[in-house]
Amino acid sequence: MKYLIKYFIDFIVLVFLYVFVFYKKWKTRGREVLLVNTLMYVYLSFVLFFTMMPVIASIPFMLDHPYMPMNLVPFIDVSLRRGDFFRQVILNVIMTLPFGFLFPLTRDKRAKFGVTVFFCFLMSLGIELLQPFFDRSSDITDLITNVIGGALGYGLYAIFKPVTFWFLERLKTR
Repeated sequence: MKYLIKYFIDFIVLVFLYVFVFYKKWKTRGREVLLVNTLMYVYLSFVLFFTMMPVIASIPFMLDHPYMPMNLVPFIDVSLRRGDFFRQVILNVIMTLPFGFLFPLTRDKRAKFGVTVFFCFLMSLGIELLQPFFDRSSDITDLITNVIGGALGYGLYAIFKPVTFWFLERLKTR
């Protein structure tokens, strides 16, 4: 129970930020903007949950352990068959698929492939550099597979772009 309270604090902060900062701003820009930005916010909250939480309760203890540098040998777990490497690779690709799909929609539909992949890279790099502060491991393989997932997500965005825009336009007219 004590461990769950640490997560609860982070979720309360995320809900507070959404309700009192982002919701008001996005709502004034239309239902389609509110929907897309809310989906991106919820998605990023889940990414935070799976990669770094609990954050706030960990802040006082961030420097109580040695910083473990990022493993810079790509796919070493795969080549040495350590742990559940296949599952980790697949989950890292799946984790960033929504980013590749949603990011162009949050950018007023102007984000190109390169911009989307670059921001996916930045998000993943930020996570990988911060994880050791939260007593988690950091790996170049995660960075590579996250970028692949973002690129595949953009591919899905490109495929479903007409349907997505049709749906968002219908939201505007309601």
